Amino acid sequence: MNAPGVTLFDTPIGRCGLAWRAQGIAGVQLPEAAGVERARLLRRFPDALESQPPLVVVDAIASIVLHLAGGLPDLGSIELDMTGVQMFDRRVYEIARAIPRGQTRSYGEIAAELGDPGAARAVGQALGRNPFPIIVPCHRVLAAAGRPGGFSAHGGVATKLRLLAIEGAPGNAEFDF
Repeated sequence: MNAPGVTLFDTPIGRCGLAWRAQGIAGVQLPEAAGVERARLLRRFPDALESQPPLVVVDAIASIVLHLAGGLPDLGSIELDMTGVQMFDRRVYEIARAIPRGQTRSYGEIAAELGDPGAARAVGQALGRNPFPIIVPCHRVLAAAGRPGGFSAHGGVATKLRLLAIEGAPGNAEFDF
């Protein structure tokens, strides 16, 4: 399949969307205002066809829904299509995917793991471009001193804190959503 496929699905936090290609998941869309998810996905993937997802995508959807319901699926096994993703960003996403559920790291810690302790801002920018939120858990990466930092998805920091609360991250269980 040359053109990506897209589909929308309901989760405990609202309607999400996925785009996929033969190589894997090409993009995740978190909930926004009603109907905006489809338009946003089609804007990101203008050649996409809304279609019935293949079994591997159905499995990814089930894992995301379970995760957002507080379950413990293995999102690390979901194949990603990194076409067009810069090498630096790929390295950041690989480190972010290794952060266990319920735990967090700082932008600076990821920069240090990359071998460039001064690259915390570049790490934050890479996570801001993350096309795979939830699967690449950019919400688990915080600013210095445990501050939430930014979050580029709809709802901003409130969405980030909500995702951390679902995962039981320390200091976020009391978040009121």
